[in-house]
Amino acid sequence: MAVAALTTKPTVTSATKSAAQPVTPVCKKPLPAGQPREWYVSHNRRLKAMRLTIALLDAGVYHPRSADNRRIRAAAERIGVHAPSDTTCRMVRALIRYGR
Repeated sequence: MAVAALTTKPTVTSATKSAAQPVTPVCKKPLPAGQPREWYVSHNRRLKAMRLTIALLDAGVYHPRSADNRRIRAAAERIGVHAPSDTTCRMVRALIRYGR
């Protein structure tokens, strides 16, 4: 019984398309007015933690144990944001932990 060799043609998926194109920043919308100050503080902290988590995952940091404060703050400097607080660093490690 003869087995024919299968020829595969590389396909372009949405993941490979997006990797080749430059990333455009998301349009920023103004935050809703009338919230307590703590709401704005926590909202901005979550946004910063998400940005740092993405930067660390892109850099190959996949485990919370390897994401110490020094490494998280180095990532912040690399992407151009202010150094995060200890609370934000804990939030970054939590996002890495639950994102797996």
